Amino acid sequence: MALTRREFGKRTLAALPAGVLLQGMAVGAASQAPRPMSKWAGVQVGLNVPYSLGVGNNVAAEDLLKRIVEVGYSGVELRAQPVEHYMGSPIVRAAAEAASAGGGRGRGGRPSPEEQRRQAEEARRWRLSAPTSRIAEVRRMYEDAGVLIEILKIDGLYDLSDDELDYFFQMARDLGARAISAEIPDDLEQTRRIGTFADKYRIWAAYHHHGQAGPAEYLRVFELARYNGANIDIGHFTAAQNTSPLPFIREHAARIPHIHVKDRRFGKNGGENMPFGQGDTPVAEILRAIRDNKWTIQATVEFEYRVPEGSDRVTEIIRCRDFCRDVLLS
Repeated sequence: MALTRREFGKRTLAALPAGVLLQGMAVGAASQAPRPMSKWAGVQVGLNVPYSLGVGNNVAAEDLLKRIVEVGYSGVELRAQPVEHYMGSPIVRAAAEAASAGGGRGRGGRPSPEEQRRQAEEARRWRLSAPTSRIAEVRRMYEDAGVLIEILKIDGLYDLSDDELDYFFQMARDLGARAISAEIPDDLEQTRRIGTFADKYRIWAAYHHHGQAGPAEYLRVFELARYNGANIDIGHFTAAQNTSPLPFIREHAARIPHIHVKDRRFGKNGGENMPFGQGDTPVAEILRAIRDNKWTIQATVEFEYRVPEGSDRVTEIIRCRDFCRDVLLS
């Protein structure tokens, strides 16, 4: 019996796996939304995701994209887990399912040391045979929605095998990122090994700090590899050093692919995270310096201040974006 076009379409959809349908719906929803815009006067304002959104590290790339578009950011620092979720990592997907079911692993719950070792070996074996062609699909999906992935954040960087480092630097390349980012280690010599891979791929290794590292540590890291760089957190720098980070940024701008934008009080004033414009961090001055000097630095919002009463996280993340816009256009 001949089928009408509508009947054929219904039967075809019914035969597709549910995951394929949901993925298509997610991508379609993002592509139909207004295109995000967070680049003004030549400065790309980005968002550190999924961290800033508070949705757990193991969220699906498709779901994360919808949230990024919702808050209007056109550039991101993206953790690797959503990419591996899209690629089919059983460990990342299991963690996401546990979080969804209330198990908490997707939101930072820590497994035992034995489980960590087992998972690390499972992850290594999976990565060495992973369908890396799907990485380009993530890039295309994000760029089609108007979002550039400029930085790839990697957890546990110093415990990775050489093969895994190749895997992650290749992931960064395939996503279109110009830097990978990770926490700066206590043993700075560990950045020498990472730097050999950064030099090999000509992709920055941008080391992030909290209060544990300052100018002296970064100068040592810079000596160890050509593509060893810095992810300066302007809020943490302000609180830890009790001074503006702008002189350091100005001197080493060529080594800084992105900064984390937040506003903290000086440590001597309590060090609290504040809404933009209310702390001691010279956020506006730094943004204008990036603009006026045409530095290739993503100004990456990392949302950490307490949500004011009567507001919500999404509203505040949009306010952070709008603050940066108003400064850059002034």
